[in-house]
Amino acid sequence: MFTTRLGNQTVPKIGSGIINNALRSSIAQPPKCPLSSPRYQLRSRLLPNPTTPRRSCSTSPRRPKDEAKQPADSSNFTSILDNPPELVRTGRKHGPGLIILAIIPVTAFFLGCWQVQRLKWKTDLIAKCEDRIVREPLPLPPRVDPDAIADFDYRRVTVVGKYRHDKEMLIGPRMREGEQGYMVVTPLEREGDPGATVLVNRGWISKKLADQASRPDSLVKGEVKVEGMLRQPWTKNMFTPENRPDKGEFYFPDVNQMAQLTGSQPVWIEQTMEPDILTIYDYEAKGIPLGRPASVNLRNNHAQYIFTWYGLSLATSIMFWILVRKPPADVARRVRMNKSW
Repeated sequence: MFTTRLGNQTVPKIGSGIINNALRSSIAQPPKCPLSSPRYQLRSRLLPNPTTPRRSCSTSPRRPKDEAKQPADSSNFTSILDNPPELVRTGRKHGPGLIILAIIPVTAFFLGCWQVQRLKWKTDLIAKCEDRIVREPLPLPPRVDPDAIADFDYRRVTVVGKYRHDKEMLIGPRMREGEQGYMVVTPLEREGDPGATVLVNRGWISKKLADQASRPDSLVKGEVKVEGMLRQPWTKNMFTPENRPDKGEFYFPDVNQMAQLTGSQPVWIEQTMEPDILTIYDYEAKGIPLGRPASVNLRNNHAQYIFTWYGLSLATSIMFWILVRKPPADVARRVRMNKSW
């Protein structure tokens, strides 16, 4: 019978099965050793104490079960590390706003050039009208071609006849120095030729004296000599209502309409006068129409329009140049783009 030594034990060497069983028993049940021995102290240090609770490796608190799931909890979640974004350069592309900004200075420049032509036209027109005013008044012919009146606008004329107060018309309301009133239009019938009647704008009267019975001094009788200007009267705007001749209400001078109502020629004459201050007060109190002075009242604001349009063209051109020439910032040049997220 053969024996073999395994540690401090003597195991009989009968067969391989006996040896294997002996090895298992020796490993599963290590020999007892005193507590003071170095071997036991080393073993106690290397092996954990079964009575001491184990510490968790993670120091983060556990998430409650009822908390909402995070995107990373899904099996289809793709991390930014797995699918990184790309840096895309946008270049200098601009939207439709740049096209509009490019159209504005061009349009404003052409409008400024157009106003230059309008300024020249208006200046020449005012010069012609002022030249007509300073000339001596001419006797008005019995028959006047309405189409030729534009060539004699602001031309001073004289006409003799009788006022037809029974066909008088009031245009208004018209303001004068903050007071409301009317413009008195009376047909002037010329002796010997009823067809030569013309319309005379005699001037302004106060609204409180609109009734003829309240101003008997204004109803001149007999033959009178009127000095005035051939004019093309003002036209209505979009806010002016239509005339109602059946009710005797006129809001703007429609020469053709008034000529048909009174049986006169479509010729408009504005009576002129330059009374002193005392005469003006006396006329206002008596209701005598106040004529206008012989002057050109054409507005000429085209120089302001030229400055406005050219200034707008210059300002928008500078804005357009700055927008095109200025390099885009880093935020505009580079954007993060990933269409696969």
